Amino acid sequence: MQAVAHPSAPLQADAVVIGAGPVGLFQVFQLGLQGIAVHLIDALPRVGGQCDQLYPDKPIYDIPGIPVCTGQELVALLERQIAPFAPTRHLGQRVDALAVQEDGRFLLRTTAGASFLTKSVFIAAGVGAFMPRSLKVDGLAAFLGSQLLYHPADVSAARGHHVVVHGGDEAAVQAAIACVPAAASVTLLHRRDVFCAAPEPLAELQALRAAGRIHVTIGQITGVQQSPDGCLQALELTGPDGGHARLPLTLLLAYLGLTPRLGPIADWGLAMERKQLAVDPASFVTNVAGIYAVGDINSYPGKRKLILCGFHEATLAAFAEAERQAGQKLPLEYTTSSDRLQARLGVAGAA
Repeated sequence: MQAVAHPSAPLQADAVVIGAGPVGLFQVFQLGLQGIAVHLIDALPRVGGQCDQLYPDKPIYDIPGIPVCTGQELVALLERQIAPFAPTRHLGQRVDALAVQEDGRFLLRTTAGASFLTKSVFIAAGVGAFMPRSLKVDGLAAFLGSQLLYHPADVSAARGHHVVVHGGDEAAVQAAIACVPAAASVTLLHRRDVFCAAPEPLAELQALRAAGRIHVTIGQITGVQQSPDGCLQALELTGPDGGHARLPLTLLLAYLGLTPRLGPIADWGLAMERKQLAVDPASFVTNVAGIYAVGDINSYPGKRKLILCGFHEATLAAFAEAERQAGQKLPLEYTTSSDRLQARLGVAGAA
């Protein structure tokens, strides 16, 4: 479920998980087993984190019980696993403020204007929030949000425009293809005529090129040209041979990849070690009770940046918060035999 809160009415929450990569998703699962409902926030428009953005098609060999899977396959399996707990998702937005309240809860605010009043916070932000890489071209920043969009998940803005999609990875290829039905024209701009994508979208791109519905231009953006009324009118390009060209457009969609940034987490008053959050390895709580850090974002003696280690951290963090909210030590239950856990998983009565 995707939701957006009104800024004047914070959503009441038992737990907020910041980061929807594999460790964040498994944190949702472990909290669900403990009966703790979750709001899940991520800066990206879909779940998956590094697995989805950096190595969606690369094989992973060290997930227990799964001899081999791709990053996308792992994310899909985790999505199936958390389905019984139906976390409320707030995607395409970043937590930009966190404040401790007098009653011990935490008030969070996101870049989309959503706010949360939560009993606990689980930071599973990996190496930071993934943000689009920007173009360093004089005069281009003035068109950001109007005629320049970075890494948009929805290309509906392309309708009726002469669109230039800038990039060479699968996101750029898919965006160019998606623009074709509605745009006045589509040009895919890259520094070379080689694109990194799965065979299916590459084949579709080739077919659309052959049909004249997508044009491919090779070159680097070196400048911009404006119309008399101040609109972005054309890009100035330098080609591989050093020659200069002009590429007319009315909308630029830039897919130059994503880069992780720690962002406002560094300003939340949490103890840090070398740009990572210091935690107690018995519970993965930070120096603030009720705020936990799991996965690549944390630091403790013997830390290893592995997905399976993050799964372990998420498990202990969920147990710790469940006992904190209960105010007492809780008995250990097993999914193989606990009627309560099986009911939460929706498998009660299964043979």
